[in-house]
Amino acid sequence: MITKEAPIDFRHELKHYINLNDYYQIRQRLMAVASLDSHAGEKGYYHIRSLYFDTPDDKALREKLDGINPREKFRLRYYNDEYDRVKLEKKSKVNNLCNKQSAPLSRAECERLLAGDTEWMRSSKHPLVLELYAKMQYQLLRPKTVVDYVREAYLYQPGNVRVTIDSEIRTGIHSWDFFHRELPTIRSGAEKIIVLEVKYDAFLPDLMRNAIQLNNRRAAACSKYALSRIFG
Repeated sequence: MITKEAPIDFRHELKHYINLNDYYQIRQRLMAVASLDSHAGEKGYYHIRSLYFDTPDDKALREKLDGINPREKFRLRYYNDEYDRVKLEKKSKVNNLCNKQSAPLSRAECERLLAGDTEWMRSSKHPLVLELYAKMQYQLLRPKTVVDYVREAYLYQPGNVRVTIDSEIRTGIHSWDFFHRELPTIRSGAEKIIVLEVKYDAFLPDLMRNAIQLNNRRAAACSKYALSRIFG
């Protein structure tokens, strides 16, 4: 029996490239008004590894760079080297609103997928796995590149606000070795880049708007995937 998907809820999303000085200012304000994400642990941050999918002609990358609306991208993801808790995710963007759907995968399922064995996906109970299988057939979606980074995340209940600060963004270029702990990676971009993301439901409370305020920054079309494709 196929698992029914929950209703798709879209949220507002703002992204900014920030520098180290911005980071320290924003972090100080956020620590005064928001709570750290429970995934952060004692250090206050956690590691994320993603493996993005794309077509032979780079459909997901081109749509991002061209600002196509609507658009989507698929990825595999796990946190803090927890290989047994992998998620398949699809991120969608429509009219400046975003949505993320996910389905759990075992390490064995991921390894079969990365080895080119996709037949098991046809009998999955998760609609998202079935959707990826279909698009691997008619769009020729395939694993493209690994992206690693460190994340700090802050939560604020009114407005369901989530602020993330991503740094140490690195890419495995064309490597698909998703579970290789010592995978060789290089820094994404010519400079040390930090990405600030703000997600919220219907409104962004003034308290949080002030906490993330940057007088010399505007929302930008940031993408860790696009940034990591600079080298190929």
